[in-house]
Amino acid sequence: MSERAKPPQRLSAAAQSRVFRARLNRVYGWYSGGFIVFVVALAILEQRGMPRSWIGFTFLIVTLGLYAGIGIMSRTTDTAEYYVAGRRVPAVYNGMATGADWMSAASFIGLAGTLYLSGYGGLAFILGWTGGYCLVALLLAPYLRKFGQFTIPDFLGERYGGHAARAVGMFAAILCSFTYVVAQIYGVGLISTRLTGVAFEIGIFLGLGGILVCSFLGGMRAVTWTQVAQYIILIVAYMVPVVWLSVKQTGVPLPQAVYGYQLEKVSERERALLADPREQEVIDILRRQADEAADKLRNVPAAMVADRAAAEARLAELKTRSDLVPLAQIQAAERSLAALPPTEAEAARAYEKARASADARARPLAGMPPHAAQFSGDPDGDAADRQAYTESRRNFLALVFCLMIGTAALPHILMRYYTTPTVKEARESVTWSLLFIVLLYITAPALAVLVKFEVFNNLVGTSFEQLPTWIASWAKVDPGLLSVSDINRDGVLQLAELKIGGDIIVLATPEIGGLPYVVSGMVAAGGLAAALSTADGLLLTIANALSHDLYYKMIDPNASTARRVTLSKMLLLVVALAAAYVAAQKPADILFLVSAAFSFAAAAFFPALVLGVFWKRANGPGAVLGMVAGLGITSYYMVMNQPWLRKVFGIEQPIELWFGILPISAGVFGVPLGFAVIVLVSLLTPPPGPRVQALVEGLRYPRPPVP
Repeated sequence: MSERAKPPQRLSAAAQSRVFRARLNRVYGWYSGGFIVFVVALAILEQRGMPRSWIGFTFLIVTLGLYAGIGIMSRTTDTAEYYVAGRRVPAVYNGMATGADWMSAASFIGLAGTLYLSGYGGLAFILGWTGGYCLVALLLAPYLRKFGQFTIPDFLGERYGGHAARAVGMFAAILCSFTYVVAQIYGVGLISTRLTGVAFEIGIFLGLGGILVCSFLGGMRAVTWTQVAQYIILIVAYMVPVVWLSVKQTGVPLPQAVYGYQLEKVSERERALLADPREQEVIDILRRQADEAADKLRNVPAAMVADRAAAEARLAELKTRSDLVPLAQIQAAERSLAALPPTEAEAARAYEKARASADARARPLAGMPPHAAQFSGDPDGDAADRQAYTESRRNFLALVFCLMIGTAALPHILMRYYTTPTVKEARESVTWSLLFIVLLYITAPALAVLVKFEVFNNLVGTSFEQLPTWIASWAKVDPGLLSVSDINRDGVLQLAELKIGGDIIVLATPEIGGLPYVVSGMVAAGGLAAALSTADGLLLTIANALSHDLYYKMIDPNASTARRVTLSKMLLLVVALAAAYVAAQKPADILFLVSAAFSFAAAAFFPALVLGVFWKRANGPGAVLGMVAGLGITSYYMVMNQPWLRKVFGIEQPIELWFGILPISAGVFGVPLGFAVIVLVSLLTPPPGPRVQALVEGLRYPRPPVP
């Protein structure tokens, strides 16, 4: 055969992998450079007078359009591509995608805010979330990849046999993923509102479009390459303002290095505020307001009559002096009268809310603990101080435990390790994931301290007439997140007069530091990327559980590939709309929703997965009952003790905490119960068959061929 007639030689698998990686490096290299050029161009346009609203819309439209473009280019109907991205994602890119999948609205938006509000106690999130990846690498990721299925319920169904374990796993995956995705969509609404100025509910559905285009068209393939792009944006957006604050305050561009130095200054300023007589004056007024609200609760009907009489008298007085009183003041009095609760039940809720709000703020440092204080109370104090110290430390450790175990069991994270070409790369990608996540996590504590330094030194003590414009802007987004009021009427802002929610600390950092608005837009785009990336993975997990585990594995095993993928897309749309509806109700703060998802995942999955990998005696009945018991006790504890859930389920009986553990750490009861039930039931019932035992020992793993 002549040279010309010879067929072209196919590249080896290793050569194809090298070509694929080189192409990815070029694509994302150009992408990173293009993003920097885009931000610089917007900065120049801002200097030339481009309105802020246009900058916000530009960031929103361009980033959502970019993610949508990746989703469109990655569209597929192939099952392997749709469910596990063809199992060909290199370790470093899978680590980056996992980092974005992990870097949710809670990590990007909520973590630094929690550290700002709770100081040392917020470190539980960093310890738990990073420690969980060690468990993923050691106990689960390589083994699940070697098993070679598509979903976590898939593993449970094959390992424990029958449909019972698969069904319980599917329910638990949907529960924890739905709880988690509601928090992400809430964050999407918050950021979209800040970027564009539209209503919160509209902002939710604007961001939802970006989520759906990515995951709807291409499944895991589209989600993976979109998440890599989103990680680049979010990490740049997170680092720029905190580096700027570090340079502004210390001249050192390494915020992690100056963290301790600035913490000492914050602690010194805290001591000055504790001794400030004007702060104490505001606290005394707030205490009186809390007492007045408590008095109203004792006789709600009489309080309603008195409030209405006072509001009517105030309005009548203003109208008699209408020639001297501004019209806006009269209109405000009319609105106050119209806003009085019409029913006794509504009035009682309003009085209780006012009492709780005043009581929470009527404390030193606006209710925040000293930033460097390890735990509440005093181990050497009286009985009450010792009990407070013990319970605070116990809750810290319980939260670390739940977050660590939950991290190792979250279905949307574990799914990512099905996408690597080999078991070795699955293990390597965990290392890369941890590296990319640590870049943000070692920066968050420094960000919290640097922002607190700015607030304590440059904002507190400022005249109300000279307050920066970002305060009014954020108050319009949601007064519950930020509000100021001159409680003692001295015209100067005291710390106790500033109500600030943790969810806006990161998003407001550029404005707090005096940076151009384009940086605020970039940070909001980073937060949007974090929320969208996690929401993509979570929605895909729910849709896949319903289409693959319920429909294909349990209802119609003969369903065609096209039907399965189409059904998954339809279910994804339905779940996304349902999650958006729940998020629009603003059910709870982002961090509680996320932490609840971790407790659910820890209690439901971790015992069954770990024992399923390492103990061949674990059987189906044990796994099913263990998952039900762990998830049941965790859900019960949350419903009985979490305020929002108590309201939803109409719980009236007093809160009874077990060992003082807060409901955010309910999984601490579910995990050991799950282990105990699985072990006990497995020992009391027949062992699994020889095939399953051999599978656990690694002798005959039924895995599909890896391309």
